[in-house]
Amino acid sequence: MKISVLLPVYNERTLLGEALDSLLAQTEPDFEIVAVDDGSTDGTADLLDARARQDSRLRPLHLPHGGIVAALNAGLAVAQGRYIARMDADDVARPDRLRLQAELLDRRPEVGLVAGRVRFLGDAQAQAGMARFVGWTNGLLSAERISCERFVESPFVHPSVMFRRELVEQFGGYRAGDFPEDYELWLRWLEAGVRMEKLDAELLDWRERPQRLTRTDPRYGVEAFFRCKAPYLARRLAEINPQHPRVVVWGAGRVTRLRLRPLFELGIEPSAWIDIDRNKIGWTVQGAPVLGPGDLPQPAETFVLAAVGKRGARELIEPVLRRRGFVVGRTCLFCA
Repeated sequence: MKISVLLPVYNERTLLGEALDSLLAQTEPDFEIVAVDDGSTDGTADLLDARARQDSRLRPLHLPHGGIVAALNAGLAVAQGRYIARMDADDVARPDRLRLQAELLDRRPEVGLVAGRVRFLGDAQAQAGMARFVGWTNGLLSAERISCERFVESPFVHPSVMFRRELVEQFGGYRAGDFPEDYELWLRWLEAGVRMEKLDAELLDWRERPQRLTRTDPRYGVEAFFRCKAPYLARRLAEINPQHPRVVVWGAGRVTRLRLRPLFELGIEPSAWIDIDRNKIGWTVQGAPVLGPGDLPQPAETFVLAAVGKRGARELIEPVLRRRGFVVGRTCLFCA
């Protein structure tokens, strides 16, 4: 078996049919759909069983309700494909999605995971934050950019990825905890040296709804993302920062400091803070001075961690760092 599509389902009877139709219409012929019913109570199980009787490529797996991580790992345990493609029950796959992703993995053995760009099906005005996220992640195509920007946010829309099955055997599958399970997986595999890329093609229609877990579960909140990334970021800084454990933090505000607390608890120390608020310049925060952008030390003397999460902040900070000779991934990192 070439591909197993891992499809966890919980009470998605209304939209599940469209998702299944899009998968069963794929131009790639060699695949199965492992649909893990996570204890649904709305008739989802009956729909899966009925569709499975019509098409043997669909393999339902019925479980008591145990949550997304348990469902994902149960599906991985029975999947027969060399490649694992993720899909959600409320999304729609483009007809060539599986074929294009599998072809890249076939011809590029050095690539462990490949995703594609997604089309945002939400309201771009009412859900502006998620629309900006989609625009950002759609621009991360190369392995280099994905690696460099992994600490900003999750570099992938989870149901858009396909990866080699052996990665699970080598580096482990999904872990349960107070963090986003997909982001933790990408960080762990990237730290292990897995090369990840993204096709420059829209392969998935991604539906954004108020009841999606990313909006309702605290494991997907901003603080959870910072807790998740902190140990991986600390280890990465130890590898590439000559001044480790000292960094210059761009952003001296209270929110930034609170979000970076898990990183500081791991031993990272701010040697200075950079802020554009003139009222803060000259302060001392956690024993380090607050400086203006014009006082930023040279790249040979410091490592900058840009941690301002306010909308538009990165677009202002990155040109300043670039003009001063900083290189993202070498002498500076963005983590918000």
